[in-house]
Amino acid sequence: MIAALREFTDRALGRGEAAITVPPFDGALKPNQLLEEAAVVAELDAPEDLATDGRSLFVSDGSRLLRLDGSQLHEAERLDRIITALACRSDGGFAIALEGKEVRIRGGKDDGKRWQEAAGQPFCAINALAVTPNGKLIATDGSARHSYNEWSHDLMSLGCTGRLLEIDPVSGARSVIADGLGYAFGACSAGDEIWVCESWRHRLVRYGGSGSGSVLDRLPGYPSRIAPAADGGFWLSVFAARTQLVEFVLRETAYRKRMMAEVEPQYWIAPTLSSGRTFLEPMQGAHIKTMGILKPWAPPRSYGLVIRLSSEGLPRYSLHSRVDGKNHGVVAAVECGGSLFVLAKGSRRLLRLPIADIERSLLP
Repeated sequence: MIAALREFTDRALGRGEAAITVPPFDGALKPNQLLEEAAVVAELDAPEDLATDGRSLFVSDGSRLLRLDGSQLHEAERLDRIITALACRSDGGFAIALEGKEVRIRGGKDDGKRWQEAAGQPFCAINALAVTPNGKLIATDGSARHSYNEWSHDLMSLGCTGRLLEIDPVSGARSVIADGLGYAFGACSAGDEIWVCESWRHRLVRYGGSGSGSVLDRLPGYPSRIAPAADGGFWLSVFAARTQLVEFVLRETAYRKRMMAEVEPQYWIAPTLSSGRTFLEPMQGAHIKTMGILKPWAPPRSYGLVIRLSSEGLPRYSLHSRVDGKNHGVVAAVECGGSLFVLAKGSRRLLRLPIADIERSLLP
């Protein structure tokens, strides 16, 4: 009764969960152009994820697994379906998710093992994998209702069916660490805890250790994969920025349902991985452009963002590709050989930034 009354008053007054305010890019999230100015290592066909074993960088590009040798990408393996998530194992093998519906081991002592469900529920949208210090796999299943490529459908449906899973490759046991998540997208080990990104709730959450709770919340964007940094802390990728317009649409049920029923998904008022390619996009006019020039402070339909977190999960600094840039839709960022490699899915580019140069530019 109290919860229902609170929800009613929040909607009437536009506060709490009904508020459409968006946190600003400020402090450690102050905008810059570092992602836009990054070196382009390669332009890919259908990039999805990055992984590293500490020596080499691996990229999933459609059904191909690519390895970076120097400045060139070479095909290491080709599979029968699209690789939607990738992780390197300590025995030289890989954990791979195929079309979000299967987790498979390639190479190493557990080669050939595969799983398609956990706790009796089939995988639907496996979008990230990680390996724990004891060799187990962590997987995030974004949604139980919408497939890997239908993430915007899940957002517009107010989805909250994501799961955080643990897989033991030795015994084959699968367990559900957490469910009911607002699109689980990315997880990693942090000491005796597991941190998972909840995209639609704009936060990073911890499980295990002393319990569960929020590590970082009220993000100005939708977080995705998270990877460890070499000197402690983490690299958090953010695949799109939040806007007041999208927040408003999410709270207008009748409008949102009609939009989903009558408009093609690429033209929805919803986050996207790239923008500016067609005049049919929903955000047009002088609030976006003046004299044909796109304003860098305009509301972002797509954006590029990586956040460097401390070991406690606090933002230290960030790397941006702003509204007028191209390197948007950042879905992965990993550190290898003293450089940060960033996958901008919106522009289908693999980017490289020397970490020493990043910190020289951003830190006092």
